[in-house]
Amino acid sequence: MGTASQRGLKSVGLFLFFGAAMTFLAGTLLIHPGTILDRAWVLNPVAQRELARFGKPLGIVFVLLGAVFVVAAIGWLRHRYWAWRLTVVVMAAQLVGDLINFIRGDHLRGGLGFLIAGALLLYLVRRDVRVVFMIGNRALETRNRRSGNPASYVS
Repeated sequence: MGTASQRGLKSVGLFLFFGAAMTFLAGTLLIHPGTILDRAWVLNPVAQRELARFGKPLGIVFVLLGAVFVVAAIGWLRHRYWAWRLTVVVMAAQLVGDLINFIRGDHLRGGLGFLIAGALLLYLVRRDVRVVFMIGNRALETRNRRSGNPASYVS
Protein backbone atom coordinates (compact mmCIF):
# COMPACT_ATOMS: atom_id res chain seq x y z
CA MET A 1 0.00 0.00 0.00
CA GLY A 2 1.40 3.39 -0.98
CA THR A 3 1.25 6.76 0.62
CA ALA A 4 -2.05 8.64 0.60
CA SER A 5 -1.95 11.20 -2.19
CA GLN A 6 -2.47 14.87 -1.47
CA ARG A 7 -4.99 14.95 -4.33
CA GLY A 8 -7.08 12.22 -2.69
CA LEU A 9 -6.93 13.89 0.70
CA LYS A 10 -7.89 17.28 -0.73
CA SER A 11 -10.73 15.67 -2.69
CA VAL A 12 -12.26 14.34 0.51
CA GLY A 13 -12.00 17.81 2.07
CA LEU A 14 -13.75 19.32 -0.95
CA PHE A 15 -16.39 16.58 -0.76
CA LEU A 16 -17.06 17.56 2.86
CA PHE A 17 -17.41 21.23 1.89
CA PHE A 18 -19.79 20.20 -0.91
CA GLY A 19 -21.81 18.17 1.63
CA ALA A 20 -21.94 21.25 3.84
CA ALA A 21 -23.22 23.40 0.98
CA MET A 22 -25.93 20.89 0.07
CA THR A 23 -27.13 20.42 3.65
CA PHE A 24 -27.13 24.19 4.24
CA LEU A 25 -29.16 24.61 1.05
CA ALA A 26 -31.66 21.91 2.01
CA GLY A 27 -31.92 23.33 5.54
CA THR A 28 -32.51 26.85 4.23
CA LEU A 29 -35.17 25.60 1.82
CA LEU A 30 -36.97 23.78 4.63
CA ILE A 31 -36.77 26.73 7.01
CA HIS A 32 -37.94 29.23 4.38
CA PRO A 33 -40.43 27.47 2.08
CA GLY A 34 -42.24 29.32 -0.65
CA THR A 35 -39.37 31.61 -1.63
CA ILE A 36 -37.53 31.91 -4.90
CA LEU A 37 -35.00 29.47 -3.43
CA ASP A 38 -37.58 26.68 -3.83
CA ARG A 39 -36.48 26.42 -7.46
CA ALA A 40 -33.44 24.56 -6.17
CA TRP A 41 -35.69 21.56 -5.38
CA VAL A 42 -35.62 20.85 -9.11
CA LEU A 43 -32.28 19.20 -8.35
CA ASN A 44 -33.98 16.62 -6.12
CA PRO A 45 -37.81 16.63 -6.21
CA VAL A 46 -37.99 13.28 -4.38
CA ALA A 47 -36.16 14.80 -1.42
CA GLN A 48 -38.56 17.74 -1.45
CA ARG A 49 -41.57 15.42 -1.19
CA GLU A 50 -39.98 13.35 1.57
CA LEU A 51 -38.50 16.20 3.62
CA ALA A 52 -41.04 19.01 3.24
CA ARG A 53 -43.51 17.40 5.63
CA PHE A 54 -40.98 17.79 8.47
CA GLY A 55 -40.53 21.49 7.68
CA LYS A 56 -38.61 23.96 9.81
CA PRO A 57 -37.48 21.58 12.60
CA LEU A 58 -35.72 19.35 10.08
CA GLY A 59 -34.35 22.44 8.34
CA ILE A 60 -32.65 23.46 11.58
CA VAL A 61 -31.16 19.96 11.93
CA PHE A 62 -29.85 20.21 8.36
CA VAL A 63 -28.22 23.58 9.05
CA LEU A 64 -26.55 22.12 12.14
CA LEU A 65 -25.43 19.11 10.08
CA GLY A 66 -23.99 21.53 7.54
CA ALA A 67 -21.95 23.11 10.33
CA VAL A 68 -20.66 19.65 11.29
CA PHE A 69 -19.57 19.13 7.68
CA VAL A 70 -17.71 22.46 7.68
CA VAL A 71 -15.92 21.62 10.93
CA ALA A 72 -15.06 18.16 9.59
CA ALA A 73 -13.75 19.63 6.32
CA ILE A 74 -11.52 22.16 8.08
CA GLY A 75 -10.19 19.53 10.47
CA TRP A 76 -9.71 17.11 7.57
CA LEU A 77 -7.64 19.57 5.57
CA ARG A 78 -5.54 20.22 8.70
CA HIS A 79 -5.04 16.46 9.14
CA ARG A 80 -6.65 16.28 12.57
CA TYR A 81 -7.34 12.77 13.85
CA TRP A 82 -10.73 13.74 15.28
CA ALA A 83 -11.74 14.96 11.80
CA TRP A 84 -10.76 11.62 10.29
CA ARG A 85 -12.92 9.85 12.88
CA LEU A 86 -15.84 12.24 12.30
CA THR A 87 -15.58 11.76 8.54
CA VAL A 88 -15.59 7.98 8.94
CA VAL A 89 -18.73 8.19 11.11
CA VAL A 90 -20.47 10.51 8.61
CA MET A 91 -19.60 8.22 5.69
CA ALA A 92 -20.71 5.11 7.61
CA ALA A 93 -24.05 6.81 8.35
CA GLN A 94 -24.39 7.66 4.65
CA LEU A 95 -23.67 4.04 3.77
CA VAL A 96 -26.40 2.83 6.14
CA GLY A 97 -28.85 5.42 4.78
CA ASP A 98 -28.16 4.33 1.21
CA LEU A 99 -28.64 0.69 2.17
CA ILE A 100 -31.98 1.55 3.77
CA ASN A 101 -33.03 3.42 0.60
CA PHE A 102 -32.08 0.37 -1.46
CA ILE A 103 -34.07 -1.97 0.81
CA ARG A 104 -37.08 0.40 0.64
CA GLY A 105 -37.11 0.01 -3.13
CA ASP A 106 -35.10 2.99 -4.35
CA HIS A 107 -32.66 0.66 -6.07
CA LEU A 108 -30.93 3.16 -8.35
CA ARG A 109 -30.22 5.93 -5.82
CA GLY A 110 -29.73 3.54 -2.91
CA GLY A 111 -27.50 1.17 -4.86
CA LEU A 112 -25.40 3.88 -6.47
CA GLY A 113 -25.13 5.79 -3.19
CA PHE A 114 -24.14 2.59 -1.39
CA LEU A 115 -21.37 1.92 -3.91
CA ILE A 116 -20.03 5.49 -3.72
CA ALA A 117 -20.24 5.72 0.08
CA GLY A 118 -18.69 2.26 0.37
CA ALA A 119 -15.79 3.19 -1.89
CA LEU A 120 -15.19 6.40 0.06
CA LEU A 121 -15.36 4.55 3.36
CA LEU A 122 -12.84 1.98 2.11
CA TYR A 123 -10.54 4.85 1.11
CA LEU A 124 -10.94 6.54 4.50
CA VAL A 125 -10.01 3.46 6.51
CA ARG A 126 -6.94 2.60 4.45
CA ARG A 127 -3.88 2.50 6.66
CA ASP A 128 -1.96 5.07 4.59
CA VAL A 129 -4.84 7.55 4.91
CA ARG A 130 -5.33 6.98 8.63
CA VAL A 131 -1.59 7.36 9.28
CA VAL A 132 -1.61 10.88 7.79
CA PHE A 133 -4.05 11.91 10.52
CA MET A 134 -2.29 10.04 13.29
CA ILE A 135 1.03 11.68 12.36
CA GLY A 136 -0.66 15.08 12.08
CA ASN A 137 -2.16 14.63 15.53
CA ARG A 138 1.21 13.61 17.05
CA ALA A 139 2.94 16.57 15.42
CA LEU A 140 0.35 18.92 16.94
CA GLU A 141 0.79 17.37 20.38
CA THR A 142 4.58 17.67 20.12
CA ARG A 143 4.36 21.32 19.04
CA ASN A 144 1.99 22.11 21.93
CA ARG A 145 4.24 20.36 24.46
CA ARG A 146 7.29 22.28 23.23
CA SER A 147 5.44 25.59 23.42
CA GLY A 148 4.25 24.78 26.96
CA ASN A 149 0.60 24.59 25.92
CA PRO A 150 -1.06 22.01 28.19
CA ALA A 151 -4.12 21.82 25.96
CA SER A 152 -2.55 19.53 23.36
CA TYR A 153 -5.98 18.21 22.41
CA VAL A 154 -7.10 21.64 21.22
CA SER A 155 -6.35 22.37 17.61
